[in-house]
Amino acid sequence: MAGNKQSKLIIFSAPSGAGKTSIVQELMKQIPSLEFSVTATTRAKRDYEVEGKDYYFISPAEFKRKIQNGEFVEWEEVYENQFYGTLVSEVERILAAGKNIIFDVDVKGGMNIKKKYGDRALAIFVQPPSIEALKSRLINRHTEDEESLKKRIQKASSELQYAPFFDVVVLNDKLDEAVQKAKKYVEDFLDQ
Repeated sequence: MAGNKQSKLIIFSAPSGAGKTSIVQELMKQIPSLEFSVTATTRAKRDYEVEGKDYYFISPAEFKRKIQNGEFVEWEEVYENQFYGTLVSEVERILAAGKNIIFDVDVKGGMNIKKKYGDRALAIFVQPPSIEALKSRLINRHTEDEESLKKRIQKASSELQYAPFFDVVVLNDKLDEAVQKAKKYVEDFLDQ
């Protein structure tokens, strides 16, 4: 990357189960200048997740302390005592390395990052084909009980209303097509 070119921020947001993480992971393989911004969370670590790679897992008390100290670019209490947020230190670390940052964040988080960084950021909303498709994807992940599935579907219905506020919307009906569309948007933005 040219030394005089300012690093950029690529934000992927979507309701849970829309496929944003799959798209982000694929783009990370295909675009070497991207570095993943690891999110901090208070939710329980899943068996396959790696500390510092998938998330920074911290306690609710620690998370609240970091909020009070202004250590987050954005954060949200997604469900009661279940927080997610982007650490200022994580963004500064990646920018200092001269890399472009790719975010995998919830809808409100994505809007907050876009508001903070403006034209330096590209905000992409990943749209599921339907609420029914979203529900079946969540069921197939086997990570939700009946109650959390219901909460995620309710939240997804309201999050879909935010799509028009993003720079671009990528429909994820077929993953490979969604990845190709997203890649084109990202590469065009990075080339500007």
